[in-house]
Amino acid sequence: MRTIDGINDKIRQGTVVVQTAEAFKAHAKEQGVAAAAQAVDVVVTGTFEPMESSGAMLNLGHTDPPIKLLECYLDGVPAYAGFGAVDVCLGASQPAVAGRGGTDLGDPDVVREHGGGHVIADLVAGRSVPLQATGHSTDCYPRTALETTITRDSINQFYLFSPRGLYQNFIVGVNGGDRTLSTYLGPLQPRLGNAVYANPGALSPLLNDPDLEAIGIGSRIFFGGGVGYVAWEGTQHFPLQRRLPNRTPIGPAATLALIGDAKQMRPEWVRGCYFKGYGPSLMLGVGVPIPILNERVAAYCAVQDADIVAPVMDFSIPRRVRPTFGLVSYAQLKSGSITIEGQSVRTAPLASVYLARQVANELKSWIEAGQFELAAPVAALPRDRAFLPQDAQGK
Repeated sequence: MRTIDGINDKIRQGTVVVQTAEAFKAHAKEQGVAAAAQAVDVVVTGTFEPMESSGAMLNLGHTDPPIKLLECYLDGVPAYAGFGAVDVCLGASQPAVAGRGGTDLGDPDVVREHGGGHVIADLVAGRSVPLQATGHSTDCYPRTALETTITRDSINQFYLFSPRGLYQNFIVGVNGGDRTLSTYLGPLQPRLGNAVYANPGALSPLLNDPDLEAIGIGSRIFFGGGVGYVAWEGTQHFPLQRRLPNRTPIGPAATLALIGDAKQMRPEWVRGCYFKGYGPSLMLGVGVPIPILNERVAAYCAVQDADIVAPVMDFSIPRRVRPTFGLVSYAQLKSGSITIEGQSVRTAPLASVYLARQVANELKSWIEAGQFELAAPVAALPRDRAFLPQDAQGK
């Protein structure tokens, strides 16, 4: 049995043994789980994928005379101003609005391909962002308009909050219809022309801790190239998803809400993106260290791509519950093709396995250098959340 305090002591002494998830899985396969558990203190996981349920909280600082924001646009993208006087929230998937300054928004194609994720990435990279805002006059906030530019260094707080920053597994998208579909997975070609999967599989943080024994509220993580924390359960948290005997879920299950100081983040790990016909989003690098507290945790971290499955969903049916073509393993997905009803279908990842490995390796180097210690959760994540749909009354 290990403790997080004991592991942190070894980090300070420079004697900690850290392996990436891939290296640990190979170690466990070759020497057995018990031997791997005895030899390794921390397993580091990683992913780099779109996390559209993300946003930034910014405090702009008070003007003279002061203003209480009513509407705010950052490089033409609406930011929500319903907080304090100069606090705003910018959503990663919020598209730009024509005629609101900043990027040349007279071109409708520019508008469609520019959004909150791009503005967040610009601020992280240290670039200037134009701001256009209006206020409603009060005795203490008489100013009614503001136009300026901001950078991450010219504002007070700038932190990234992802209400649904990590998924424990996801789906595979295909299109059995007759026309190309524009989706949050990217374009899906007609007549089963391609299959897109969004999770890096055995590298993914939550698939290495399926029952949320090591990860909890307060866990310290690598977030966008800086230090972040697990803030809460994520939206659409569904730990009651059906599971295989190895405890990995057969589809979307647990999720995490993540938070971190965006002023510490780096542009290579925070990138704005756009899905043609769907909208803007944000690509984020996230790494989670898993302390090998006991052999059971080690056994979960030894899971292989062949032992994890995801459902193949047909997006040509515009319903909340779509038909499925069954389950496929991540080993099959990563092979480059799967077979659906006798037809070979090429596969492609939405998450970057290459960059996920870089995230894990960078976090490993931080821990080995004594620059990153583990944080014990202050509370466990709930394991009993059901998934509730929303239907309009009378429909």
